[in-house]
Amino acid sequence: MKFTLNGRSVVCDAAPDTTLFDFLRSHGCKSVKCGCETTNCGLCTVWVDEKPVLSCAVPVARVEGRCVTTLEGLQAESAALARCMAEEGAEQCGFCSPGLIMNALSLARAAHEDPSLVATREDLSRNLSGNLCRCTGYESQLRAIVRYLREDGVAVGFKMPAIEEGALSETEGFTHISTRAPKKDSAALLSGKPVFTADLAPAEALVVKLLRSPHAFAKIRSIDAARALKVPGVVGVYTHEDVPQTRFTLAGQSYPEPSPYDRRILDDVVRYVGDEVAIVAAESEDAAERALKLIKVDYEVMEPVLDPREAVAAADRGCVIHAEDNYELNYDLGGDRKRNVVAHGVSEVGDLDAAFAEADEIVEQTYVTQAAAQAMMETFRAFATIDAYGRISVTSSTQVPFHIRRQVARALGIPQSQVQVIKPRTGGGFGAKQSGCCEVFAAFVALKTGRPAKCLYTREETFASSNSRHQMVMHVRVGARKDGSITAIDLYALSNAGAYGEHASTTIGLVGHKTLPIYGRAAASRFTYDVVYTNTMRGGAYRGYGATQGCFAVESAVNELADRLGIDPIDLRRRNLVQAGEVMPQYYNEPLRSCKLDECLVRARQMIGWDEKGMVRDLGDRVRGLGVAVTMQGSGISNIDIGSVDLRLEESGFVTMHIGATDVGTGCDTVLAQIAGEELGIDPDLIVVRGVDTDVSPFDTGAYASSGTYISGSAAQRCAANLRAAIEAKAASWWGCEPSEVAFDGEWVTGPASPEGEERRMSRAVFANECVRGGDGDCLTAHAAASSPVSPPPFMAGIAEVDVEKATGKVTLVDYVGVVDCGTVVNANLARVQAEGGIAQGIGMALTEEVSYSVRGRSRGRSFMTYKLPTRLDIPQIRIAFEPSFEPTGPFGAKSIGEVVINTPSPAIASAVAHATGAYVRELPITPERILRAQGDGCGC
Repeated sequence: MKFTLNGRSVVCDAAPDTTLFDFLRSHGCKSVKCGCETTNCGLCTVWVDEKPVLSCAVPVARVEGRCVTTLEGLQAESAALARCMAEEGAEQCGFCSPGLIMNALSLARAAHEDPSLVATREDLSRNLSGNLCRCTGYESQLRAIVRYLREDGVAVGFKMPAIEEGALSETEGFTHISTRAPKKDSAALLSGKPVFTADLAPAEALVVKLLRSPHAFAKIRSIDAARALKVPGVVGVYTHEDVPQTRFTLAGQSYPEPSPYDRRILDDVVRYVGDEVAIVAAESEDAAERALKLIKVDYEVMEPVLDPREAVAAADRGCVIHAEDNYELNYDLGGDRKRNVVAHGVSEVGDLDAAFAEADEIVEQTYVTQAAAQAMMETFRAFATIDAYGRISVTSSTQVPFHIRRQVARALGIPQSQVQVIKPRTGGGFGAKQSGCCEVFAAFVALKTGRPAKCLYTREETFASSNSRHQMVMHVRVGARKDGSITAIDLYALSNAGAYGEHASTTIGLVGHKTLPIYGRAAASRFTYDVVYTNTMRGGAYRGYGATQGCFAVESAVNELADRLGIDPIDLRRRNLVQAGEVMPQYYNEPLRSCKLDECLVRARQMIGWDEKGMVRDLGDRVRGLGVAVTMQGSGISNIDIGSVDLRLEESGFVTMHIGATDVGTGCDTVLAQIAGEELGIDPDLIVVRGVDTDVSPFDTGAYASSGTYISGSAAQRCAANLRAAIEAKAASWWGCEPSEVAFDGEWVTGPASPEGEERRMSRAVFANECVRGGDGDCLTAHAAASSPVSPPPFMAGIAEVDVEKATGKVTLVDYVGVVDCGTVVNANLARVQAEGGIAQGIGMALTEEVSYSVRGRSRGRSFMTYKLPTRLDIPQIRIAFEPSFEPTGPFGAKSIGEVVINTPSPAIASAVAHATGAYVRELPITPERILRAQGDGCGC
């Protein structure tokens, strides 16, 4: 066949069933991405005869004689849009950006002729709704595209909401932080460069596929792989008999991990539908898929446990999910695995009975949060090779490269010194990639065969065979006096760990310890929890960890309390909020040094027009309601998380920065360079940041627990201070004076005048060149590590405005306002997009998203066709403002922002729906069916 690809003639042979997507990828067009396999994500968008198509749905034979264009062929035309996106921070992880750019450029051409395509926000969103994004919340993308369209002369018929202006720090005088600097990797991401794991995998790598269990709970009697091994191209089929007996955890946590060692690479017991049964390694994907169908497995099917509320009773009947003898714990978690209990704990402050006795009103309710998928656009992906020294090198889309190194080594039974982990650009994670997933399988095959091996999860595998947010059932009792003063809160949480215990014992802690401290003025509080095993897909980390679930329960109860008392819910909160200077007993007795939560509430109230609108308005066929919630999170894990940075002053005066922190689209590479640049007085553009390679990068625990800016940022600031000291000491040694007499301001090294009265002054470039000019010279280097005995909480207030149709119960989110105290805002664009993206994920959790199971334990939402991820048509305008405090323990006063932003939507929307309908929905997601049922059941305000 013959066609034109990016302006060049292509003559080739292609199999009839080859898709255009597969052809383009195999011929070097790596900008074309896949996020779904079901034509739902838009990441594979290309042009055929200048019209956008989904390349995964087009057989390559259909482009015979036609012109195909990918982003690689539109570098000049896309430059202006890419600039607008970079300036808005709209690319984030960048995995979905090429597909969006292709669609937006096509829309721009069409809108010149037909401006009605962009007459309203809804029109623009509809025309781009086929392009999914999980990072940004769509708002920054729309801002960038509207900017570009106007610059291109398109008559856009609407205006985007103005960005809320305001201070980004309590102190002034910053040069390189509290700015809107674009991300350092924006050019590569927005031009579609091959920077992701699958882009870098060797062409000759073996394809690794996994046979998965069709049963929720079964023992494997036998496996017959004889026919599978005869498939041409199959190199190996491996079962539980071929792998080490060692048990380990896939939780990406610091050693010794608080998660149980309860899994093997392959086991003779499968514990959920989708659990791994066998590994196939083959020369091609087709051969691997054919082999999977020929493996015969004889199962002894056992009774599964699918409801966490029945887990203990099921164990009493003999349904013990983890009965293995070599189960290991590094800590006493208070559980009893023989009763399916992973962990149990109680944290109590004050006299609960006495405090409730003082209450005039008590709300007691049960709230349920669903399991939810992180749904990052790049699925789990890894490949492994054997280097010249016989070591395993794993390249992985992960948040925790150093923890992956430990996992792979333990799983394979080899020393960590024999494992290297490299993290390229990562297409989102949101906590999912804080757990290991496919790395051990690729590494195992590479070790067995001595050949490169790649394991790329499909979207279905990522949805059904990885990890999700923990499902929880929470019982809340909260009491208050008539004036709204909260006297006591009692919270019980039951968490569904799923089939394995990754993050089970740690996620649960945040349910209480990131909610109860907000109302720390209460005389007493108690937090009790149980975590249980079931035969569902394992739980894991997801943005917000357990604070998101706890926030829904506690904030919903506080909203119900305010409604019962007839007190404005904002006023009730302001009466009870924790204040800076207080100690938080339910937050590990940490002192609160910085807090602007009260100011966040006041500003959110003003932005939404709370007093003018009122909490409920009848609009005829629908009712509009307002709802509010507040939240807190943490900044790293105190006394555990570590961040490290190396800096080197290079010839000509630029600086290289080696970090172990993992940028998963959040922009931490950029933020750390800004912090170092601020400390040194050097433009961050002169700081070259190197990504993570465990062989050469300084140790960092990884991208989780909102640790990047606070922990790794502190290391960057300290390291920069150390480099300045080294510069001043070196210059002092040359000039024969004391280091205290030398000053480096980022541009010049200045010392005292010479004995002859001559000025001693060198530019940074001259100084750097002098350092390496022969003799015993060397580049100056500095290192610093940081951890913290405290985890200062960021705070946020969120207000939702919803319309609920009277006849159907359909909820439409009209507006959402979020005001954040994250301390000093280091990068305004990145912080804003983090907030917008987190709120959008919270909206999905509140209204549409759910991982549910059939009666046999098969998960239902296995694609973007059935898992209801919000599109840009489902997300309203999201308006963000900052109320910066100054955190004295953080770099330049900064705290975290990455997780706190996801927590408020579900309780705020639930309260808004309650005000609009008169009925509370206490189980997520808030569907029309549940609203109508609640109205019928009389669950009123």
